[in-house]
Amino acid sequence: MAGQRKKLFWKNPITVFAVAIFCCVLWGSAFPSIKLGYRWWHIGGEDTGAQIVFAGLRFAIAGLLTLLFGSLIQKRILHPNREAARPILILAMCQTVIQYFFFYVGLAGTSGTNASIITATNVFLSILLASLVFRQEKMNGYKMLGCALGFLGVFLVNGGSGGMASFQMGDGAIFLSALSSAISAVCIKNFSKKYDPVMLSGSQFVIGGILLMALGICLGGRVHVDTARAVMVLFYLSMVSAVAYTLWGILLKYNEVSKVAVYGFFNPVAGVLLSMILLGEEPEGGWTIYVSLFLVSLGIFVVNWFAREDRN
Repeated sequence: MAGQRKKLFWKNPITVFAVAIFCCVLWGSAFPSIKLGYRWWHIGGEDTGAQIVFAGLRFAIAGLLTLLFGSLIQKRILHPNREAARPILILAMCQTVIQYFFFYVGLAGTSGTNASIITATNVFLSILLASLVFRQEKMNGYKMLGCALGFLGVFLVNGGSGGMASFQMGDGAIFLSALSSAISAVCIKNFSKKYDPVMLSGSQFVIGGILLMALGICLGGRVHVDTARAVMVLFYLSMVSAVAYTLWGILLKYNEVSKVAVYGFFNPVAGVLLSMILLGEEPEGGWTIYVSLFLVSLGIFVVNWFAREDRN
């Protein structure tokens, strides 16, 4: 009975709406926070090794916090068994190592505004993968239309300086990060049927964080901290990952991928607004950035309101 009530709670549209938006606001705040982290940890835009070490520290701490909080809430020690090693390793590579290797490198080569919008493609990629590759749900015309609108918005963000011809290395790295994120989303949906999503999230963060730190050190990365605010921004970023990914994983466990992923439009919205407020960034391309945001949001609106299960 308790399990059924828990399932109904996490499938409730109001719960999905509130929790998903909360997660997206946290993720949106990560864009400017990482930029501030680079500044306060004295990490240069060309220092890829240090960027990766910084990312590894963030996620290793996030994993420990996730396992600690999850154990306290569930009143039992969350730890992986040998059988869970394979899914944890897959998630560690997709959700942490590959995704954030390209994310941190890409963010150093583009603006927080551009990064937040390009990252929104993971919404559409998640739906495409869940529908066409993993067959977790059905694809229809409304989902295809929503994906097309979203991709148009992403490409338009570069239209102010030549469209696709001006697509920069940093933007391309962010897109690869989004693809890895989409793959991890459909993997979480599958793995959480058998394993606790909080345990999966915390364990993969710890392993992924350690791998990222090792990779960064091999690339010659070194970091040092000399202010309290530098420590605080690292702790905040760790909390963003620990809280947002854990809650998102629980939502994916009990709901279709498309019904959760569609709320990702709050990522670019929050990312753009917070980048403007915290970093003083003006949107590149002038008014095109707002058109891009509109198209991305419209695409997800179409998927959310028209591509429902009873229409499949």
